[in-house]
Amino acid sequence: MKDYRLLTGKAAIITGSGRGIGRAIAGLFADHGASVVINDIDQDVAETAAREIGDTGGRAIVCAGSVTDVEFPDRLVKTCAEKFGGVDIIVNNAGYTWDSVVQNMSDEQWYAMIDVHLTAPFRIIRAAAPYMREVAKHEIAEGLRVHRKIINISSTSGVAGNAGQINYAAGKMGIVGVTKTMAKEWGRFNINVNAVAYGFIETRLTQAKENQEKIVREGKEVELGIPDAMRKMAANIIPLGRAGTAEEAAGPVLFLASHLSDYVTGALVLVTGGSYV
Repeated sequence: MKDYRLLTGKAAIITGSGRGIGRAIAGLFADHGASVVINDIDQDVAETAAREIGDTGGRAIVCAGSVTDVEFPDRLVKTCAEKFGGVDIIVNNAGYTWDSVVQNMSDEQWYAMIDVHLTAPFRIIRAAAPYMREVAKHEIAEGLRVHRKIINISSTSGVAGNAGQINYAAGKMGIVGVTKTMAKEWGRFNINVNAVAYGFIETRLTQAKENQEKIVREGKEVELGIPDAMRKMAANIIPLGRAGTAEEAAGPVLFLASHLSDYVTGALVLVTGGSYV
């Protein structure tokens, strides 16, 4: 019987895949035959995600830790290569928001967003070079063309800016520059590098701030969410009239990870329900 799954036999790393969009991407990849590395800063959350994927017939392992840890990217990439025999797909998804207007923003807030949204993906891509670029050299010498994929997650805050998010916007636009540069550097090795910019997707980061959910980063509490009034306003200006779901956000990433996108590289795909077009 023909296998119509899009990622059969592929090994994929998805950062920040214990929850939200990352979890939806990991589940979809596994449904399409990929072996996935689940990453989350919270070991228990990552273990739960991996177990759920395993319960539905998928193959998943855990590599928990912070992508901003200088030593972590090497461990993450090596875990995938050693457990699954290589690295075919990387999705740089991990991140969060730490908002403030510019006059009130601390250096700590600024660098936290640059570290997680820009420096961490750079380090992960660099760590993957021996498993993607160098492996491709040998394949090309043997007359083989095997495509590998890197998908970086951006945001409409990076594309169009957003009041109160100068740090987040800088990181998310910066990763677009990384994407376009890597598409040029690694294209000749059959490595496709693309980015997805999300609009209003229902996650912990876009829930009502009135819920008062917080996370702790670097020993400090960071409030998550946006004011409910802004949530309602955002829905009103989206042509499709609603926020997207994590599962809807995962679909375009599957396309960019699959053979269907083998001639797509250096692209920024807007997943916004029609906003910013």
